[in-house]
Amino acid sequence: MNPVRLWEKNGLAGLGALGILLLAASPGWAVPYHVAAAGSDAADGRSPETAWATLDRVNAAELAPGDSVLFRRGDRWRGRLRARSGDETAPVTYGAYGEGEKPVLMGSVAKNRPEDWVDLGNGVWSTLPPRADGPELLRPSGDGASPGWRLHTEGGASARMTGDDGGLRVECAAPGTAGSHIQCYTASFPVRQGAVYRLSFRARSSAPVMLEAPTLMRSGPPWSSYGAAGAHPSFSVGAAGGVFTCYHTAFQTAEDARLTFFLGTVLPAGAALSLEALSFRECAADGFLVNDVGNIIFDGEQSCGVKVWEPGDLDAPGEYWYDEAAHVVRLVSPANPAALHTEIECAVREHLIDQGNRHHVVYDGLALRYGAAHGIGGGNVHHITARNCDISWIGGGDQMGGDKTVRFGNGIEFWGTAHDCLVERCRLWEIYDAALTNQSGGPKTPQRNITYRYNVIWNSEYSFEYWNRPEASETENIRFEHNTCFDAGSGWGHAQRPDPSGRHLCFYTSPARARGIVIRGNIFRGALGNAFYAPTWPREALDALEMDRNCWWQPEGDLVSVDGQRYPMAAFDDYRRDYAKEPHSLTAEPGVENAAARDYRLTSDSPCVDAGDAPAAETDFEGVPVPQGAAPDIGAHERRKSL
Repeated sequence: MNPVRLWEKNGLAGLGALGILLLAASPGWAVPYHVAAAGSDAADGRSPETAWATLDRVNAAELAPGDSVLFRRGDRWRGRLRARSGDETAPVTYGAYGEGEKPVLMGSVAKNRPEDWVDLGNGVWSTLPPRADGPELLRPSGDGASPGWRLHTEGGASARMTGDDGGLRVECAAPGTAGSHIQCYTASFPVRQGAVYRLSFRARSSAPVMLEAPTLMRSGPPWSSYGAAGAHPSFSVGAAGGVFTCYHTAFQTAEDARLTFFLGTVLPAGAALSLEALSFRECAADGFLVNDVGNIIFDGEQSCGVKVWEPGDLDAPGEYWYDEAAHVVRLVSPANPAALHTEIECAVREHLIDQGNRHHVVYDGLALRYGAAHGIGGGNVHHITARNCDISWIGGGDQMGGDKTVRFGNGIEFWGTAHDCLVERCRLWEIYDAALTNQSGGPKTPQRNITYRYNVIWNSEYSFEYWNRPEASETENIRFEHNTCFDAGSGWGHAQRPDPSGRHLCFYTSPARARGIVIRGNIFRGALGNAFYAPTWPREALDALEMDRNCWWQPEGDLVSVDGQRYPMAAFDDYRRDYAKEPHSLTAEPGVENAAARDYRLTSDSPCVDAGDAPAAETDFEGVPVPQGAAPDIGAHERRKSL
């Protein structure tokens, strides 16, 4: 490992070699940790020879500002990466080491073996349900002196609990105004990071209630979460009762976990809730589907499945339905799917990188694929950089669960409060929703200083999506510059959407105060819908957009749909006149080397050569210095000049 290069990536190259050597001798010297498929989680990770092996070990690491986690090129991992924060002195970096292809993080579960499938008849096959084989973690219930379930009330709520080895009963005399005002919780037990646990129980209630799954959490202050329940579990419980099951994934290893039912706003006065046959056990790690499956990718991306919402809709080969109660997929297939396909990847609804509430993080040189939520996602972030990453075959998962049927999934999303973020030199393709986006639903959200530059995007429903709500929110200095965007709406998800769109710029209703939104120096070629879509934006909002030096090409349909007006490409001059936009932009074939092979470098006669103005960075997508000629080129690639 070259320590000088590591510090260059972390923005500390200005220290010089002597400064780095002095830092190396200090207690605060940054540590490069290594991860390899053939490594060992028992190792220290500090060299390629002592590399860690799993994402669970990476997620458990207590990283400090300046530390880096380097994945071995050519290797693959399955699961979710949970980012750690750096600080203003140095970021935490997730990168790569060695030679070969980018290291791959996959959000899918493989179902390639014949034994992964069971024949349900009538041409429908199912994956296997989770199998709980760990020891029982819940102790018998009893009174306050026993090691079993306990009851806590506060905030004026009143309830009492009785129980025996068979179960427990909570009688509510007065409800609370918050769920925490009545808590029914277990004694502590151990959990293991990355493990999935099955909770099962019988429940009945004297009054109809909607019982939320209990929270897996720490037993003492600060009462933080230790895990999450999948598939948005809540249970309708009445006098007849029923048997219920849900699954929890542990985020960390701990000895002091507990389950807590928050009942303060669930039980009305006079209601009695009985819980019986309570069991909480670890499941066998045999690749079950704990969350919704948003896509099935067959045979190295040769084809994909078609999601349906009801089992009765399973009619044609390739259609599948995810049973969120049983955590299985049912797939229409004329024979065992594993006999017909060499690879079957079930993309699970989780962000491949979860960066919620993180800051000062760098992702450099990673490949993310086959996730059914976002490639990189999570709200309330700042000082995030994604550089040189490949993100593909993302999204399609059920966002809400239950009766709501909304699919989602972006390549990189900055949700909620976000500032000082950069995405550069990345490739993004086959994204269900937007390749790149910053968006928020309020209530009072600032988004500022976010730059997307020199990225290459194709076959995504939207190349760039933006909106911020409500009016109390604010957007400032969002720059989308020198990106190459091809074939919006030509990806895997377009035909499966309830709202097939195909837009390069998709700007939904966005009443937030906005200034400094710049769309400049980009190639937008081919969209099945509109290349630029902002139909509900008022004139004053459109006037605030800074747009110029772009190359547009869409000979069919409406190129622009703004403010209730539509303009085909032939009327681009009318659009420019009506909205005083893009005086130096082009409507022309951009001229690339081989679009079919995804080689988007400019040809020598491309109209985009020398057609830009100010460069967005010193180097382009491939590291070529900008400019090479009299002015920067339009798009992500700067054409090299002959010596």
